[in-house]
Amino acid sequence: MAVRSFKNPISTAFCAAESLFMRISRCLLVAACLLLSITTTHAQKVNVRNNLAYDAALTPNLGVELRFDSAHWAIGLNAGLRPWPTDDSETKKWRHLLLAPELRHWTNDSTFISRGSYWGMNLVYSHYNVGNVHFPLGLYPAVRHHRLQGDLAAIGAFYGYSWRLSRLFRLEAELGMGVGYTWAKKYECAHCGTYLGRDDKPFLVPKLALNIVLDPHRREVPAQPAVTVLPPEPSRPVEPVLTASPVIPATVGDRLLADNPVLAEYKDYRPYDNTRILRKEKGALFVHFALDSHELQHDYRDNALTLDRIIDITRQIMADSASNVRLIQIVGLASIEGTVRHNEQLAANRAVALKEYIQQRVSTPDDMYELANGAEAWTELRDQLADALAEAKVTPGKMQPDALQAAIDVIDTEPDLNRREQQLRRLNGGATYRYIREDLLPQQRNSGYLRIYFDRVPDQAAATINEACQLISQTKYQQALNLLQQVRHDQRAQNALGVALYMTGQHDQAVGCFQRAAANGNADARQNLRELEKARKYKPFPDNN
Repeated sequence: MAVRSFKNPISTAFCAAESLFMRISRCLLVAACLLLSITTTHAQKVNVRNNLAYDAALTPNLGVELRFDSAHWAIGLNAGLRPWPTDDSETKKWRHLLLAPELRHWTNDSTFISRGSYWGMNLVYSHYNVGNVHFPLGLYPAVRHHRLQGDLAAIGAFYGYSWRLSRLFRLEAELGMGVGYTWAKKYECAHCGTYLGRDDKPFLVPKLALNIVLDPHRREVPAQPAVTVLPPEPSRPVEPVLTASPVIPATVGDRLLADNPVLAEYKDYRPYDNTRILRKEKGALFVHFALDSHELQHDYRDNALTLDRIIDITRQIMADSASNVRLIQIVGLASIEGTVRHNEQLAANRAVALKEYIQQRVSTPDDMYELANGAEAWTELRDQLADALAEAKVTPGKMQPDALQAAIDVIDTEPDLNRREQQLRRLNGGATYRYIREDLLPQQRNSGYLRIYFDRVPDQAAATINEACQLISQTKYQQALNLLQQVRHDQRAQNALGVALYMTGQHDQAVGCFQRAAANGNADARQNLRELEKARKYKPFPDNN
């Protein structure tokens, strides 16, 4: 004769648990109805849900979730009870009680958005009496032809996504997996009581849920101007008053001009000729080469500092939105030692070497360069001799004034450059030429000279930002956002971009923009973060004022 599975102490406890759960369920249903009429801030932290997938398995269920103040963390409890069939003679049996506390973390603040994702962990406990049930996907084959009665415990993880259906309801889809252990007695058939022994073992349990959620707590973000947003009525939730001010068009070219005389506006362009004394021109930059070489060495003499400055200036002016580089002028020079033809080729190669050095570090086209061949630097040498002569007349030095004047006369009177060098070598028994070679040529020999010409251009980025600010003041937030996306890499656009993002519902991205703008000293962004702190508990950028 079959033994009824619920005629023992375990069955009695199960029935008592069923009765207790029914009472709890009724209380939770009453609480769910009360939520519809509660409008206080604290009530906005609670929601109630029902798993439609669990309902499809004919198992009544209910869940309650409590949000923390941060709105990113929540704790909850899910419960399900299937008390039927109550007649133990039924062939198919799936009676169980399930309790599952859980912890969730929302990846964004779902209170303020239409959709969002979350992940979580849960604990599961169940008391069950199951037999002759064919679960899908081949799960739990032991209960297809036998009955198991016992308890199980598991821990699991899951991922979910939520959609806002209306002001009162959300829909959630969840998928997860758990691992646990079951302690059960095994019986021969679903309705008989022939005991076959224990069936204790570990198991995997999938989690699949489609929840309808009663959550009447979504705060609507009304459309409002970003420049002048009126404060809400006292009876409504406080909304931030955001500000986006126009920016002043950039004039970075002016600052670069003041700091770097090597820069010049294209209207002041001056082609090179060999009458110019480059070493005395304001902002002249010289790069030195070894004797009779056109190999550009970064660590030769003071080249390191000069080359680094040339690259820095070129990068700045190329990146300047208010400037358009027209011409980079490079002059190659050689000293007077050697033949004229050889030195002309040497000077040309030095100009090319400096150009290639710049192009390897700053993207610049070939047609942007003007390479001038300064050949032998006779103009520079004569000017050096004139300075030495003026100093020798005041303070005795290595050379007498007469010897220096004689060298100047040779330069002024001998047009043939090769003969001019030979005459200098013979002056004063060779003493004058030794002085020139040791004291003067190292100062001007083997040099390259750079000047950058540019045109001023309108600051298009500033014009775009200011147009977007005007659209924001007209509450045309999406149009403003479309414009600002074009200049999103400009630091000046970050505050207005934050306002446009916030007013189109992209709150987390907006906070990032405000923080970047505040870090760059934008006063409007600092104030906007303070407004968000009051309205949504965002932490503002520290105020160092």
